[in-house]
Amino acid sequence: MRQPADTRFHPAPPRAADAHGPTILPPVDRTLPLLLHGYAWLPEQLRRHDGPALRTRLPRRPAVALHGPEAVRFFYDERHIHRAGVLPEPVRSTLFGHGAVHGLDGPEHQLREAMFLGLLADPHRVDQLVDSVGAAWDQSVPLWRERGRIVLLDAVADVLTAGVARWAGLTLRDDEVPTPARDLVAMVDGFATLGPRHWRARLAHRRRERELAGLIEAVRDGSIDVPAGSAVQTVAQHRDADGAPLNPRVAAMELLNILRPTVAVCWFAAFAAHALHRWPDNRERLAKDDPGFATAFAQEVRRFYPFAPFVAGRAATDLTFAGEPIPAGTMVLLDLYGHQHDPALWGDPYAFRPQRFLDTPLIPQGGDPATGHRCPGEAIVVGLLELLAPRLARLDYTVPDRDLAIPLSRVIARPDSGFVIVLA
Repeated sequence: MRQPADTRFHPAPPRAADAHGPTILPPVDRTLPLLLHGYAWLPEQLRRHDGPALRTRLPRRPAVALHGPEAVRFFYDERHIHRAGVLPEPVRSTLFGHGAVHGLDGPEHQLREAMFLGLLADPHRVDQLVDSVGAAWDQSVPLWRERGRIVLLDAVADVLTAGVARWAGLTLRDDEVPTPARDLVAMVDGFATLGPRHWRARLAHRRRERELAGLIEAVRDGSIDVPAGSAVQTVAQHRDADGAPLNPRVAAMELLNILRPTVAVCWFAAFAAHALHRWPDNRERLAKDDPGFATAFAQEVRRFYPFAPFVAGRAATDLTFAGEPIPAGTMVLLDLYGHQHDPALWGDPYAFRPQRFLDTPLIPQGGDPATGHRCPGEAIVVGLLELLAPRLARLDYTVPDRDLAIPLSRVIARPDSGFVIVLA
């Protein structure tokens, strides 16, 4: 990953204006700078700003950006921040979907969130999903050896798709896995950009939503049987606060909101391989049966590498944060990437050191998933990384000589090659 010249606070070098004191942002829309600078945009603005809350416009509406542990607690308190009406249409049409849980608040959100918690936060179900992905990995590795050279991000996406599909109650033949895997990857890869990646994401979301809506209808009319208690059956039978079942399209989106984040772990798998290549001293310990170190390694991958630059909500009412007024309806941004690279919180944040998590847990979000908007699938991400990282460490492969930089201007960031490996 390209590291900044200045690591005093955030991943952006100082500019000449810094010598003359804090820069005050003009009240203009900052969407274009965000698209150009990616992960560095918000941390740079916060670094150059003197005060607890940075005021800007994004997109075409007032916004306030916050940073730090107190900001995390403030943001994830649903009395302060709501999500309804915040996600822009391009994000809904590529990633989360229209009418999905991410855009709900209050009792409606809590009831829908309870469905996800039952599927994604139960330790037994998490273990079942991890085991299913492990079986798919074991089945895939011999095929990788036959091919010799693979793009790891895409290959792991196939493994995750096969594993989560089987766990969720979907029926996919081995030769059917790559097509939905590419679509699920495309949704993540294109939601925060313009141009071809964005339109691929839209088309992919539309295809998967249409197909899964048909499956929901078939499950409901009894023409297709799925395992009892599976994710497909649970979503098909869910009833919202009005007592009505979900619209088939909305149900399909919620299924995608289980499948897509699981497959997105392929990014972290590529990052884990990148870390093993850059800091190979971790390989021997990770390859051993050391669950504590596997967890620490997984957490450091999540902290160190860029995934979500920030999250957004809107002020539920007139608020005050650290003495700064935030009017009702204002968009509120919580800096994630900068938070995970703040030396005041981590110490030497641009060093990759799993040991820092042997005693200290990573807390990327705040609040209770049962009552707020904290992701209910966090245990799945960690569990899958605890599975995949040691298996990567034990895998015999070489990395071709190529540029492995991870540009921070690209959201979602990734090695340009997808991390190519050649298996022995």
